[in-house]
Amino acid sequence: MLQVRTAPHQTWDIEYQPKGAIEVNGEAFVWDIVALGQGRYHILLEGRSYSAEVISADYTAKTFQLKIAGQQVEVEAKDRFDLLLDKLGMSNVAASKVNELKAPMPGLIVDIRVVPGQTVQKGDPLLVLEAMKMENILKAPTDGTVGAIKVTLRDNVTKGQVLVQFS
Repeated sequence: MLQVRTAPHQTWDIEYQPKGAIEVNGEAFVWDIVALGQGRYHILLEGRSYSAEVISADYTAKTFQLKIAGQQVEVEAKDRFDLLLDKLGMSNVAASKVNELKAPMPGLIVDIRVVPGQTVQKGDPLLVLEAMKMENILKAPTDGTVGAIKVTLRDNVTKGQVLVQFS
């Protein structure tokens, strides 16, 4: 189960069924999607054609910036574990103990937006990681102070590599 939110009051529950079928809010969701390359897609839904593009993806916070049919949309996704942590009141427990930001995937550092000693708030952009020809903005997982930046511009990084340490 996956819960997707595009606005404070716009939420969809998505279930993956056997053989690749998808249900959205309990109803069958029938669509065709074709990858066009570089984070661009063509979607056919209910006889209408849409273009979609992934502008940025933050896999740590599970938020995505999309452009669908020319309109920009911010999407937040929560899996069943995120929903369980929310239900138990523990959704912020992990974020409050973060001492470092690690690379969610291998890629190339194309921008560094903070300096050591800088105070950041949860969600502030720290670095831009290019992976599979898409730029991913890595954001601060919690409020804090940047202690050290462990990479330099144009560094190739591996998944799990420490990028930023917080003090």
